[in-house]
Amino acid sequence: MVWKNPHISKVYEALTAIADDRIEINGNKAKCYSASSDRFYDIKYDSINGSIMSNDNVAYYTFSLSYPMIAYLMLIGKIPYEQKLLEILKDICWEDLNKQFKNDYDKSIKVVLGELKSEGTDVEFVRNEIQKIYNFVCGLQIKTLGKLQRPVK
Repeated sequence: MVWKNPHISKVYEALTAIADDRIEINGNKAKCYSASSDRFYDIKYDSINGSIMSNDNVAYYTFSLSYPMIAYLMLIGKIPYEQKLLEILKDICWEDLNKQFKNDYDKSIKVVLGELKSEGTDVEFVRNEIQKIYNFVCGLQIKTLGKLQRPVK
């Protein structure tokens, strides 16, 4: 089976996870720590079959690519991204924003981009680069690796 396409917010979250150095890679496996650092997600990847698995809520409940999976694929070079985005998206607690806005991911993005714009960031650059990454991710057709893994508590 092939993972469903993620919400575009998962690209933002993946870049923040990379910027915040929350991913530990060990070959075809990785741990991705949550923004609150109170838990981590296990990621497994099979490069031969082009399949991946993670034990996070998005993967388990929506059957779509999640930010830990996207971040891992970025770090191993399967998904290209503009390095400049890392500094821009560093230290954003998407987890808190998503809770605050009851998982209205578009609202979380809008708030973050509004704050970035007020700080003088070129948000059109950010939007355009994120859209490029998202389009690339949607074209990958990444398969599931084994059975869905229950999320961590």
